[in-house]
This record gives sequence, C-alpha cells and structure tokens, in this order.
Amino acid sequence: MRDVIFLLGPNLDQLGRREPEIYGTLTLEDLSRYCESVAAEFALSAAVFQTNSEAKFIEAIHEAIGSFKAIVVNPGAFTHYSYAIADALAMFPGPKLEVHLSNVYGREPWRHRSVVSPVANGAIVGLGILGFKVAAMAVSGLLADIDAGAK
Repeated sequence: MRDVIFLLGPNLDQLGRREPEIYGTLTLEDLSRYCESVAAEFALSAAVFQTNSEAKFIEAIHEAIGSFKAIVVNPGAFTHYSYAIADALAMFPGPKLEVHLSNVYGREPWRHRSVVSPVANGAIVGLGILGFKVAAMAVSGLLADIDAGAK
C-alpha cells in the first residue's frame, strides 16, 4: 500500500495559464513534481492524479481505498458543491487533507463554503504551492500517530 495520493480537480490542468495573478505561473507538471518531492521529504510514497471529470475524481477516491493510506485533495470548484465527492471521501478510512492554492475566503462568496471540509482532517488554504508541503508534513504526522496507536 502506498502512503498518499494527491487528487487534483478541475482546471488545475490549466495552471500556468489560468489567472496567474491568483495561481502563479507553476504548471500542473510543476505541481505534480513538487507533490512527489515533498512527499519524499517526509518519507512518503506518493502518486498524483488530476481530472476535470467529477465521475473520474470519485472513482479515484474509491480506488484509493485499500491502495493508499492518505489523501491530499484539491477538488477545485467541486469543493463548493459536490456532495458525491464528500461522500466518497467520507468512505476513505485514512487521513484526508484539503488544500487550496488560493485563499478561498478572500475571493468570491460562493468559494467560502466547502462541502469537503467536514469530512477532511484539516484544510490548508492560501499558501500557494507550499500548502502541499504542509499537507505532506501533516499526513506524515497523522500516519505516524496511527502507527503508534496500532502498536
């Protein structure tokens, strides 16, 4: 079983082109390499998956059950309305961290609500790419706590 999967939602494949004043100039490829790198810093094996499809996002969560110990999720706009994704995440037994590159609370009012947060262990917003490093560190600590409790 691998340690963590980074699940990235809609429009994150447009990083580098999409609103660089908000999201910066990093690309999806840059973000994917960064996620794998920061996971390795915390001795975590990792995979990265991005899709613009809600159905594929849900299927990736289902496939993560029994294959990964933790999920770091940036559901993009699905964050604000996808109860189906929230339900799928609720089924996942391990730690779940929600990450957003931008400060969603400093943006449009419709972005202020997350249906994912109630099923996540925590949420990290507005730190840009650094949020994924914070999430990897948190996953490492949460998994260590789980392992310690199992002994």
